[in-house]
Amino acid sequence: MNTREPDESALYWAERRVLEIQAKLHRWAKDDSDRRFDDLFNLVTDPAFLLVAWERVRSNKGARTAGVDGVTVSRIRDGQGVETFLDTLRSWVKDGSFRPVPVRERMIPKAGGKLRRLGIPTVADRVVQASLKLVLEPIWEADFRPCSYGFRPNRRAQDAIAETRFLAKRSYEWVVEGDIEACFDTIDHVALMDRVRVRVGDKRVLALVKTFLKAGILSQDGAVRDSHAGTPQGGILSPLLANIALSVLDDYFAQAAGGPATSGWERTKRRRQGQANYRLVRYADDFLVLVSGTREHAEQLRDVVAAVVAPMGLCLSVTKTVITHIDEGIDFVGWRIQRHRQRGSDQRHIYTYPCKKAVKAVAVKVKKLCRQDVSRPLSVLLGRLNPALRGWCAYFQPGVSSSTFHWLSHLTWRQVIRWIRRKHPRITWKELRRRYCGGGWWPITALGRLFEPGRVRTTRYRYRGTRISTPWAAIR
Repeated sequence: MNTREPDESALYWAERRVLEIQAKLHRWAKDDSDRRFDDLFNLVTDPAFLLVAWERVRSNKGARTAGVDGVTVSRIRDGQGVETFLDTLRSWVKDGSFRPVPVRERMIPKAGGKLRRLGIPTVADRVVQASLKLVLEPIWEADFRPCSYGFRPNRRAQDAIAETRFLAKRSYEWVVEGDIEACFDTIDHVALMDRVRVRVGDKRVLALVKTFLKAGILSQDGAVRDSHAGTPQGGILSPLLANIALSVLDDYFAQAAGGPATSGWERTKRRRQGQANYRLVRYADDFLVLVSGTREHAEQLRDVVAAVVAPMGLCLSVTKTVITHIDEGIDFVGWRIQRHRQRGSDQRHIYTYPCKKAVKAVAVKVKKLCRQDVSRPLSVLLGRLNPALRGWCAYFQPGVSSSTFHWLSHLTWRQVIRWIRRKHPRITWKELRRRYCGGGWWPITALGRLFEPGRVRTTRYRYRGTRISTPWAAIR
């Protein structure tokens, strides 16, 4: 049985080769905005690209989840072996016999009682998708606009929040809060492939992308449905394809009058003439259009945005697309952005802090974890609580979150103490503190203490603007 994993040396040289080729692709795409790449298929099937793609799939949290074939990463590693698997997969892709199988559908609950459709590809499909992404991403990163932040390298939600705050402080006070209705499920395949063809001329790569789009869906009731639109959320390639589709919105506002391409004196002239200026901030399918003008200008944008995304088969969510003034506050990617008076003074500032929905979500998660089986040791409970609390606090650390963190500390302490009291109904405070708090008041075990959100010091995230570099910019 071949269970040998690729050694670290082979992986290191593969990653180095991939990074160098990606840097070249990105540089060529950046230097020539009209260039179409006609010889990419050999890169997709290159052993180095497939090895790095395997590593991406193996290290992903979903590695233990199988597709419709029931095969997981560990089963491949302990069965036929990674080298044999990648050699076989490479030969299938090269000779054209590779065919993606339908993704396994899972419905994930969303806020408001709705469900999000998640498509889980097989491990083989994930590896090929990851290899495709390694090849296509550096090309398209040369074209993507700086106003887009979701699912892009070196970019994060905090950048989108920082830009929103930066613009709101500079007269962009009316906001169109936009949301694409079922974005990943409704993207038109023909329109999407037309945009991909702008940069990719290799017919074999185009055919491979199209086969993934048309792979189909195995629903939870066992029926196989054809996929005539959309790119299943859950696939490695899906976020990149969604960004390619949604870049029509970025391109429109980048070139529109009053947009970022308009010079400063022209924007001032437009405002004096009663015209508005616009800026777009997008994170995946959630976006804000900030308007330096009046509410009427913002109202007009709703139909404009709908018309821009319509050719891609997309439509705006009627309930989630609203127009708000920054004084009323907006919720965006888990943050609340609002201008109000500073306590103790008459000055008004724009503050960013966790929105009520995000606070409620973490509170529900803490309570749910603390309602589980009390027969297990406290260390098991802390092993589940601490990563959730640490990740949530790290996300909201660059903001006005101190009071929220202290509230979360109190809530978590109370829930853990209740869990201990359910475990030992007759325990006294003295005994509880001795056994579970080390003589103090905060729960602690031999493996570590309960994470305390109240001790997290908040910071101010530095606005990076257009200075965000790609992973390949410094490589020559």
